[in-house]
Amino acid sequence: MGTLYIDRKDLHIRLDGNAIAFYSNGQREGIVPINPLKRVVIVGSLSIETQVLRKLADENISVVFLSGKRLRFSGMLHGRLHNNGILRVKQYEKSLSEFSAEFSKELVIRKITAQLQLLEYAAQTRHDLRLALTGGIKTLQGVLNTMKNPDMPVETIRGMEGGASAAYFAAFTKLFAASLDFKGRNRRPPEDPVNAMLSLCYTLVHFEMVREIETIGLDPTIGFYHQFDYGRESLACDLVENYRPAVDRFVYELFRDREFTARDFATDDERPGCYLKKQRRKDFYPLYEQWANEMRSLWREEVRNLARRIMDGQDTLSE
Repeated sequence: MGTLYIDRKDLHIRLDGNAIAFYSNGQREGIVPINPLKRVVIVGSLSIETQVLRKLADENISVVFLSGKRLRFSGMLHGRLHNNGILRVKQYEKSLSEFSAEFSKELVIRKITAQLQLLEYAAQTRHDLRLALTGGIKTLQGVLNTMKNPDMPVETIRGMEGGASAAYFAAFTKLFAASLDFKGRNRRPPEDPVNAMLSLCYTLVHFEMVREIETIGLDPTIGFYHQFDYGRESLACDLVENYRPAVDRFVYELFRDREFTARDFATDDERPGCYLKKQRRKDFYPLYEQWANEMRSLWREEVRNLARRIMDGQDTLSE
């Protein structure tokens, strides 16, 4: 077990030696050993003793707090972080140099290539949609050919990425059943089951990446492709871009294999938007974990490789 999800509002959580103990109405319902944990995700409102949080911090186990029916990010608790200050100094210098344009171009090419591969995979497995997907595939191929041009400014790169994303989602929506009402990417709030699942997965991956960034000693708010925006983890946004197509494929397969259907989602009469029903979240968490466990070594190495590049090849990243 690497991740513990706590998604019950009637719990009181205490420390029991090297384990977390769960109580409801004064009765202990179970314990989870701390040793195997790397991260804890706490959803909603519950009672947790400070000893538990202190123990998790001492063991360098990250805690992510999510709230509301749509699982909005509320905060994160870390244990020990890397103390390599020179890495952040170098990061700030690189953000103001030509490195930003170089990094941005590489990032967008990787993302569009992954989007293209997903559409090509879908065209091979969904023969009924091959013709419908062809337009998106050709557009992405054309964008990649254009991006071979040298000396492309970041503003142009962003424009190319935006055009590619529009073509990609126009094709991607065709992979889903009409009952899901998925007509394009929307968020804040998501308006249909597919967008609700995409937003949930993007949120979880984003803060997995924030954890890796902060643990190694980089500043998550200083990106290279995403410009600085107060309160936004722009570097995490940068690095997640490369893995959005992987999330898209994961979500596509969840609906393709009917792990989830439109009946598993609800809308709120008081607030607009669509969200996964609470009783089905318990089924989502293990599916996400199975997928994420295959991805986490890639995310960790992604961050480490970037840190090495920022340090101009000097490996000063010992933990």
